[in-house]
Amino acid sequence: MRLHQGILQEGYNQYHANKHDEHSNPHGIINLGTSENKLCFDLLQKRLMRPDMLHIEPAFLQYPDWKGHSFLREEVSKFLSDYCRSPKPLKPENVVVMNGCGSLFSALAATLCDPEAKFTIFHNVTLPYYSEFHVALQLYFYLYIIVLVQPTGSDVRPFQLTVEKLENSLKEAKKEGLNIKALILLNPHNPLGEVYSSEELISFLQFAKMHKLHVIVDEIYMLSVFNEADTFRSVLSLDGLPDPQRTHVMWGVSKDFAMAGMRVGMVYSENRDLVQALDQLGCFHGVPGPTQYLMAQLLRDRDWLNSEFLPENRHRLREAHSFMIEELKKLDIPFLHRSAGFFIWADLSKYLKEKTFAEELSLWRCFLKHKVLLSCGQAFSCVSPGWFRIIFTDRLHKLQLGLTITLIHISVPVFL
Repeated sequence: MRLHQGILQEGYNQYHANKHDEHSNPHGIINLGTSENKLCFDLLQKRLMRPDMLHIEPAFLQYPDWKGHSFLREEVSKFLSDYCRSPKPLKPENVVVMNGCGSLFSALAATLCDPEAKFTIFHNVTLPYYSEFHVALQLYFYLYIIVLVQPTGSDVRPFQLTVEKLENSLKEAKKEGLNIKALILLNPHNPLGEVYSSEELISFLQFAKMHKLHVIVDEIYMLSVFNEADTFRSVLSLDGLPDPQRTHVMWGVSKDFAMAGMRVGMVYSENRDLVQALDQLGCFHGVPGPTQYLMAQLLRDRDWLNSEFLPENRHRLREAHSFMIEELKKLDIPFLHRSAGFFIWADLSKYLKEKTFAEELSLWRCFLKHKVLLSCGQAFSCVSPGWFRIIFTDRLHKLQLGLTITLIHISVPVFL
């Protein structure tokens, strides 16, 4: 785990010290490693500068309800009811708002697990997976994620998650005397871009119920499915959850609204004890009142969302994705062809001198040396050397520049 954190931190430290800027720092680092959507600033700037966003009242400058102001939780419940296609209206009292999904995940870990239990385990069995969950757990609470299954599957769906794999992993964990407390599901998945069907979701939730596991479902990319042929189904759209008291759904504005810097995340749970416990931790993870007001204004502006922002965002995602996959095809680089999220999971193992993680790390450092930041597979606990996550959600000239820089300077035959 420390290696994973070190890899990420090493790259980000160099990037933040030497960011590319076409005007002030044209020779800086091109960031194709951080999952941010940089395609929609013009749309957001125009909307956020409208007069209806410029509002302050005394309550915004005072300590709020730590679950979030009631006006924001009301809008969140309406928003999730509509966009998650809930069969019945969701309740504002089941919503908790904090400063980002990382904070929410840390707070969920603190409430669902005993911080002093050495072998309290959160369990994620889909490899590779979003490694920042490790950070959220270990930095604060000394909890651990354990991953026990191999990322095998069909050629059509490699790294596929199945109930059989869940069962086998749970058996192995119990043999080792580990106390499995929760299952973490990412849908759409980071870094694979996989979108689970409703049948798959139900089977995972039924498995969790059978074994009395909490399920934390991270749906932060739910509106970033950009191929109309692919259908996203939220857990909240299911007509009756197998175990609603142990099912907790996270969403935030960082990805779908291209606002990573706003730091607003939310969880929906019918477990009242959990909501009350999160309320106790909210004083450490609160969202400023003016930001909450701004977020409520955006969530209720369905005309702007449905007619301007969301369709244009999906269009730009499709265009950027198409550009990147065509470049990868020209270079004969295998990749998972998925239509969700901001990333492409690509197999660069043919450029390793030998198929080891040491060589993968050397290739990653070679990219960084020549001013392109990517994310290598071992940062996501991938068990097969050579996989990289490539972010495509930047302006076209930035993507082109990143490709050009690497082609000219990299010490391998072609780009990646």
